[in-house]
Amino acid sequence: MTVVPVTSADLDASEVSWFAALCSDDYRYLGVPEGDLRSSFKHCSAILKEAENQGFGNILCPSSYQVGQDTLSFVAGCAPITDRINMLAAVRCGEMQPIMLARTVATLDHMLEGRLTVNIISSDFPGETADSAFRYQRSREVVEILKQAWTQDEITYKGEVYNFDSVPTGPARPYQTGGPLLYFGGYSPAALELCGQHCDVYLMWPEPKEMLAQRMTAVNAVAEKYGRTLDYGLRVHVIVRDTEAEAREYADHLVSKLDDEYGTLIRDRAHDSTSLGVSHQARARELADKFGYVEPHLWTGIGRARSGCGAALVGSTDQVLSQIEDYRKMGIRAFIFSGYPHLDECKSFGQRVLPELKTCSLPHAYGRVPHSTPATPLGVGDRV
Repeated sequence: MTVVPVTSADLDASEVSWFAALCSDDYRYLGVPEGDLRSSFKHCSAILKEAENQGFGNILCPSSYQVGQDTLSFVAGCAPITDRINMLAAVRCGEMQPIMLARTVATLDHMLEGRLTVNIISSDFPGETADSAFRYQRSREVVEILKQAWTQDEITYKGEVYNFDSVPTGPARPYQTGGPLLYFGGYSPAALELCGQHCDVYLMWPEPKEMLAQRMTAVNAVAEKYGRTLDYGLRVHVIVRDTEAEAREYADHLVSKLDDEYGTLIRDRAHDSTSLGVSHQARARELADKFGYVEPHLWTGIGRARSGCGAALVGSTDQVLSQIEDYRKMGIRAFIFSGYPHLDECKSFGQRVLPELKTCSLPHAYGRVPHSTPATPLGVGDRV
């Protein structure tokens, strides 16, 4: 199995994150909606606060047009009710004019006093079916404009989508010098090129470990071309119990009321339902055994009613810890976990697994410190 080098020498620690179910994606039985688990600010902020109480270092705040809440508004609302946890805000490139987005992100970063991280998303918009190459070109231009806005006095940019000539950046400097860490996931060559050149953390969905290693090797080659080094992250669900039998029993319980036709509708309503990454999740389900396991502790049943991340680590505390250690040995430094229902499973993982892990926040090229000196433009080796 290929092992990819990572940025930090402190490989005995990992960023361990949870998931805020902003997109009406919370169930006691997968695919069976319940009113008290709906995507409300009350419910989702309770998940976030519990994640902070349990000691998670970050929380992914996802984005969806079809269901749920506005991500950036949610992050703003949660800034004053949290103290320690970072927030990973999903940003759909092109949704907001990029200079205005730069100001919005900078404002949020100040509200959170440097606890903001950003997940760059390249999905279609409602009513739009754009070519993959165009979507990633749009995302590339947004990221390059954000970096100018966060580090320079003026923005001058000529692209295929956006053009700006000497636009003053004004008070658009974030709290973190150089801007928040950028997390990114994508499978196409254009996606790997964008991540390798400009982003900080390459996020993957669960697949057999050999496939994950191939993706890490591919994006690492791009990053090396630009003189950069990435960190790597895994977004995966988890079911952890005292014994493997109990964990597998709960996995079966979770899908015991699922209607597969309705599950297909749930998957198809997502704007990423036809993406290359989603197709790989479907392929993992096809390779799984009759119980849904594509590896001994990697269960693909979640993907029967969910687009995107569609598999879970299932096992006892020791077995889940062993799987995490295997991923860490591959060079994966960031983990974004979730489980159904999210509040209960946050407590379960937080009490069973989290105390056994050495955790950290991923390193920032400039340090997670207030912006106190005039910024200088970033080069291609902005995070090495």
